[in-house]
Amino acid sequence: MKRTNLVLDEKLLELARRLSGEKTYSRAVQRALEELIRRIQARQILDLAGSGLWEGSLPEMRGDAASSRRRTR
Repeated sequence: MKRTNLVLDEKLLELARRLSGEKTYSRAVQRALEELIRRIQARQILDLAGSGLWEGSLPEMRGDAASSRRRTR
């Protein structure tokens, strides 16, 4: 953990703490940072769609194609 001093809007901090259900400001800020990172990483994954960095069939890779063929027979 890193201890640091931040200048934050009191109303935003209290609202974040209350809406998140966290008991402390520190935990509310930690949760907000985790959520921000999760969202940015998810967006980066979506940005790769159609980029050509991966080729193949996801259903085939997962085995979905084989199970769907079995159902249609």
